[in-house]
Amino acid sequence: MADVLVAPSILSADFAKLGEEIGAITRAGADMIHVDVMDGHFVPNLTIGPMVIKALRPHSALPFDVHLMIAPVDPLLAAFREAGADIITIHPEASPHPHRTLQAIKACGARAGISLNPGTPLAALDYLLDGLDLVLVMSVNPGFGGQSFISSQLRKIEAVRQRIDAHGGEIILEVDGGVNAQTVRQVIDAGATALVAGTAVFTGGPACYASNIARLKQPPEAV
Repeated sequence: MADVLVAPSILSADFAKLGEEIGAITRAGADMIHVDVMDGHFVPNLTIGPMVIKALRPHSALPFDVHLMIAPVDPLLAAFREAGADIITIHPEASPHPHRTLQAIKACGARAGISLNPGTPLAALDYLLDGLDLVLVMSVNPGFGGQSFISSQLRKIEAVRQRIDAHGGEIILEVDGGVNAQTVRQVIDAGATALVAGTAVFTGGPACYASNIARLKQPPEAV
């Protein structure tokens, strides 16, 4: 099996030097840059907006994987795309018409993703897979970094994997939340093809980023 993609979450980076941090994880072997956008309304935290993403864009040629935890989401799609988002992932709860929102993401030239919170049923994917490039399964409740993995989400990852395989096409199955050396093998075995990791990548500083990423890409086999 090919290595999974690793998308370090800059939520765990040193915000005083984000540009340097993004350059460091790019050189360390990251595959994407995961950007968590929170509005203090849809989720209980407030992070960054398009202006910061635009300022960070010159620091890496890797795809910017932008996870919008904001509501309403539709009015800001174009701004995030113009700022440099390559993949824009939204929550179905954040739009009255998620199918239309996915169309709008594609129309502005980005790849489109849907994120499923721990309590979001699998049925949220019904009739949307044709318009998706990525499904993000949240294995923590969104809003904060450093949370513990919710093990019940392994069943959801497996179920999403089955749906994607039955549908066909190239859809990334990404998992975000509590992904670390202890949980990564279970997540990969459940069917994930991309891993969002914050603490597990940024712990130890730039000298450790390459080994941290390599450990996630090629974890030991389950005993």
